[in-house]
Amino acid sequence: MKFSFKGNLVEYKPWGNGHINDTYLLVFEQEREITRYILQRMNKSIFTQPVELMENIMNVTSFLRKRIIENGGDPERETLNVVPAEDGKPYFVDSEGEFWRCYRFIENATSFEQVENPEDFYQSAVAFGNFQRLLADYPAETLHETIKGFHDTKARFEVFKKAVADDVCGRAALVQEEINFVLAREDVANVFGNMLANGELPLRVTHNDTKLNNIMIDNETRKGICVIDLDTVMPGLAMNDFGDSIRFGASTASEDEQDLNKVWCDMKLFEIYAKGFIEGCGGKLTKKEIEMLPMGAKVMTFECGMRFLTDYLQGDTYFKTHRENHNLDRCRTQFKLVADMEAKWDIMNEIVNKL
Repeated sequence: MKFSFKGNLVEYKPWGNGHINDTYLLVFEQEREITRYILQRMNKSIFTQPVELMENIMNVTSFLRKRIIENGGDPERETLNVVPAEDGKPYFVDSEGEFWRCYRFIENATSFEQVENPEDFYQSAVAFGNFQRLLADYPAETLHETIKGFHDTKARFEVFKKAVADDVCGRAALVQEEINFVLAREDVANVFGNMLANGELPLRVTHNDTKLNNIMIDNETRKGICVIDLDTVMPGLAMNDFGDSIRFGASTASEDEQDLNKVWCDMKLFEIYAKGFIEGCGGKLTKKEIEMLPMGAKVMTFECGMRFLTDYLQGDTYFKTHRENHNLDRCRTQFKLVADMEAKWDIMNEIVNKL
């Protein structure tokens, strides 16, 4: 055993539905006491600097731990706890150069793949808002970028234009309507980059994968207790974390729905999430950040649709596809959501102003 485990291994099995890392549940027993752990092999093709990634995780979880203790919380359940390797490092490198890491298992809590009821969506919003609150004083600029330019929408717009110009698969003529949709919204691609450059927005510690399944919900209280999957924690904007949740969680259809009549942004779910997120942030967001939350939803949805369309034009090389035109279907659902948000723009802003 290369990690500091307690007792004897009595069971191990694959765990969860993650698409990036290989994840296993390990069960150890010592004097009839059971301890469970999550063991992961990190995906070096996605995260090319695993040492920097683990440095981010150790620094952020240590900071969270202090804040949670100060607030009278339970640091064993309210943040991830890394189990060190035998040499004291937060990871182990095997003979094939693969990086492994281990966390203590969070007991009596569950992560859900889909919103089963609006309360779960609200709880995830409070938890991600609380994540922002606890880390509001953390020097975000000291974190490593685990994926360079992940939400640099301005740069992704330039990549998109090059994909259209190169047209390596001869597909551009087939999707002129979608291409024009993107080109007509260059201001959406540039808005946050320009505001950040002008000092109108603060750099924050952001999660960058704010889906419901990255929140552990307590089995008894049904409250969100812990934010997990910190691989993409890096410097960013609070509105992007908010926006990605809306893009995914307030949509009435799946990400690749082919019948666009089924796709719109549910204003009730938008309000539920906005309420929970703002409450969770506990006054740590600036007035401008709160004002720009609807724009966060629009920018993240637009960016995602643009990435799907870029991948379609480049020959489906990044996102896994399971049928012909899969990326095109995905891009169209995102653009339908953007158009729906534009139609409901006044309502979205009224909701945020009210909250």
